[in-house]
Amino acid sequence: MEFQGKSFLAEKDFTQAELQYLIDLSQHLKKLKKQGIVHRYLEGKNIALLFEKTSTRTRAAFTVAAVDLGAHPEFLGANDIQLGKKESVEDTAKVLGSMFDGIEFRGSSQQVVEALAEHAGVPVWNGLTDEWHPTQMIADYLTIQESFGKVKGINLVYCGDGRNNVARSLLVTGAILGTNVRIVAPKSLHPDEALIALAQEYANQSGAKILVTDNVDEGVLHADVLYTDVWVSMGEEDKFAERIELLLPYQVNQAMIEKTQNEQVIFLHCLPAFHDVETNYGQEIQEKFGLSEMEVTDEVFRGKHGRQFEQAENRMHSIKAIMAATLGHLFIPNV
Repeated sequence: MEFQGKSFLAEKDFTQAELQYLIDLSQHLKKLKKQGIVHRYLEGKNIALLFEKTSTRTRAAFTVAAVDLGAHPEFLGANDIQLGKKESVEDTAKVLGSMFDGIEFRGSSQQVVEALAEHAGVPVWNGLTDEWHPTQMIADYLTIQESFGKVKGINLVYCGDGRNNVARSLLVTGAILGTNVRIVAPKSLHPDEALIALAQEYANQSGAKILVTDNVDEGVLHADVLYTDVWVSMGEEDKFAERIELLLPYQVNQAMIEKTQNEQVIFLHCLPAFHDVETNYGQEIQEKFGLSEMEVTDEVFRGKHGRQFEQAENRMHSIKAIMAATLGHLFIPNV
């Protein structure tokens, strides 16, 4: 496996062995962190963090991961850069690549992150685009591995908008790793046929079982993991009424937990989650639509099945592994 100098743009660019290695390395680095063992493998490196879209977890995870590794992170928000406005992506990539050892990008366009990687001359990491969310996936499957001791053969069920970046990434990553992935969503919100076909190709190699269905009872039966995400992604705020009508039957609630017939099922969410009205957003939704909970109920979110905060912490450990593997110099142990 050769990671050094390689960008991390989409899960489909990596083999099962490579993705599993990053999960295992994340778990190893997490152990070092918990034991207080210094692991400054990227001493003296400089990291550019480009954020067109805001995020609590992605920014915090990249910042702390870089500092733990001995690198210096420099945040460049939407108001700090002229990416695609007054300066082309290619020119920006060449400038930043000459100054920084690695670049993170979080924004809408997969084409932009790919262009950055093409022209920067240094590793580029996808912190989220509209198509893929690969750094999230290493954290998610790490959380699954911590809960069950493995990812292969585990039944992961995603309920909600099956077309969004998280659902797409879960489906393809699981298919590569040998995790059985089911997308449970209204037919109008199913992933596109090309993506399903791609996932099936990987599943044929790994032995994973793929299912895309609008039938909740069939989809969640014997689930080991129930995963959901917000019903309305950034930039789609005008679609709340439509999504609520479509997705309310797919809300992760106690009734759905019981339908899994698995007392050991865990709940995951990449956050933020709309499970109460303790935010301005939640209050606005309640006033407009009369809902105090959306994609997950407060009972499930705060209940014994929830692993979403361990999952959030694991963003840091997984991002650390990705940066260390792609920028390190043969220091990485066989994990």
